[in-house]
Amino acid sequence: MIELTQEEIWQQIDSAAYLFLNRTFEPRDNQLTIVLNEAIANEAKKSRREFPGGLDLAESTPIESTPDCRIFTLSWTSYVSYCVTEEMVGSCGDYGNEIYTGRLFRRYSKSNFLDFVARDTGAHFESYQHYKIACQNYVIDVAATMTPTLQISSRLEAESLRRNYLQ
Repeated sequence: MIELTQEEIWQQIDSAAYLFLNRTFEPRDNQLTIVLNEAIANEAKKSRREFPGGLDLAESTPIESTPDCRIFTLSWTSYVSYCVTEEMVGSCGDYGNEIYTGRLFRRYSKSNFLDFVARDTGAHFESYQHYKIACQNYVIDVAATMTPTLQISSRLEAESLRRNYLQ
């Protein structure tokens, strides 16, 4: 098994074709874990789609997580704030003033979320950073004083972790 650096895992998350939020949970007070499923345009299921009223999508390919897709886990040992927004409403708004790096897994130096956190919270002893994960089903914003710990799992490993967490 090849050991990857945190930066290499970050790059793999960011270069995924698509991501779906699997779940968020707080293992302890003020800790946050986010589990993401990688997804692809599943060419094996390409088909013609026709809808009532004559809408014809011609050939379409579903975007879904397959058994070969990876599971990504992002864990913060503490956070300042986080927000999970439904993707359709989270993709609107004025973002022209924001500055970030990344595609699906972004790190912001200037953002509306950072402005919100600065305005609506206080008593911060350390500076914090904004991370955004752009999924197909949700947009997740996290403000934290540290970079998350990142892991890549197979579906089998992820299921074992899920079962252990639920016990």
